Amino acid sequence: MEVLLSTKGAEIYNGLFKQSGPVFITWFSAVYWQMKISESNPYFCAVKIPKIQDLVLFENDDLLVVNKPPFISSLDEREGGEISMLRLARQYSPDAQVCHRLDKETSGCLIIAKNPATYRLVSMQFEHRKVKKVYHAVVNGTHTFEDVHVNLPILNLGNKNVSISRQEGKAAETIFNSLKYYKHYTLVECQPITGRMHQIRIHLATQRACIAGDDMYGGQPVFLSEIKRGYRLGKDQEELPIMKRFALHAKQLTFKINEEEEIVVEAPYPKDFATLIKLLDRFDG
Repeated sequence: MEVLLSTKGAEIYNGLFKQSGPVFITWFSAVYWQMKISESNPYFCAVKIPKIQDLVLFENDDLLVVNKPPFISSLDEREGGEISMLRLARQYSPDAQVCHRLDKETSGCLIIAKNPATYRLVSMQFEHRKVKKVYHAVVNGTHTFEDVHVNLPILNLGNKNVSISRQEGKAAETIFNSLKYYKHYTLVECQPITGRMHQIRIHLATQRACIAGDDMYGGQPVFLSEIKRGYRLGKDQEELPIMKRFALHAKQLTFKINEEEEIVVEAPYPKDFATLIKLLDRFDG
């Protein structure tokens, strides 16, 4: 259940806030609610912050793998104030450290170490490209990817901006395979070999296969009216996209939990991604 604590200066559309003035969020019944704010997008998502134990996909004495919800940062952001996966993890395990990052809007598998030794073990696997990472993305348009290798260097420009630069960029490689075709979209499996910021997003954009909803790289959101024949809005209603973020999910990780044992962990789609796939299956197949 989503709770709106104050509607001062705000209009409400199906669990979303449309900005038309100040909106205030506070503590209520020990549940923290946070808003996704974007200057380019006037819509705000009220997000219930879960307990870390409700997100666990795998756990042992040394680490846990969680299904990170969208709109929660992996680490504390510079401006502070917002909750992060690291803060949630340390409420559960005081010495917890996040072993890698997912973009704030990206959902899915996230590894959290409970002690320094395990953090080093997992971090070294990422550094030496020993972790197999599989993401799912819904992209605009129909695209046939069959083991397509994109090997384009990425330059970090700072302030969460990157670009492709063959001269100054760092090596970045991603493998793409199409999983399912729709009339106007494609479900794509993405395997990043390296781990650069925004790697999957910008590499897909170079293939003219922008992730749906990823406005930073040219992606367009999915509206029900575009895929459902005869869809009509009510009077004075404003249509919202099916997903309020870009459609990217960290589906699977394969890595060693100790020197001998390797595991595969898979994260189910969160509600918004699952809803998008369900609607595409029904109306855009």
